[in-house]
Amino acid sequence: MSAAASIERRAFTEVRTAGRRIEGYAATFNAEANLGAFRERIAPGAFRSALSSDILALLDHDPGNVLGRTRSGTLRLSEDSRGLAFSLDLPDTQAGRDVLELAHRNDLGGMSFGFTVPKGGESWQGETRTLRTVDLKEISIVQAWPAYPDTEIALRSRGHDDHSLRRRRSLILAEVARAIG
Repeated sequence: MSAAASIERRAFTEVRTAGRRIEGYAATFNAEANLGAFRERIAPGAFRSALSSDILALLDHDPGNVLGRTRSGTLRLSEDSRGLAFSLDLPDTQAGRDVLELAHRNDLGGMSFGFTVPKGGESWQGETRTLRTVDLKEISIVQAWPAYPDTEIALRSRGHDDHSLRRRRSLILAEVARAIG
């Protein structure tokens, strides 16, 4: 399995624009997300150790569509009492202009983030996982339907090996791709 395949992703929907800057929350703390096979919440401080890393801002989790990064200062991330806040200066590229236009029209699907969980970074209580520490890799502006890939990746991370469920989800994804392609 490639490193990209093991990165988990989650989606949220709070975005604001100001000029060529887009801001909002890529994740919120203590909100419970139903990921199908399990529930998940993010503990305050879960991103703290990752904030000193070079984090990318991507379009639809695509490393070919970099919108900014912390190393260059075009992406700024911080934790506050609500969650993982971001501020992104959009580039004057086709992807940046598209994101800006979709944000102005309120047509974006939301925000998402890609991460891995280090050993000891999670705890379980029944079917609820609490993320206490994550290695943040990227945040993404998601144009449409962020829940489908998140659910599939979340199921793999839980260790379910139900071939029929994965096959059914793959067929749903293929149908969505055909409908929009």
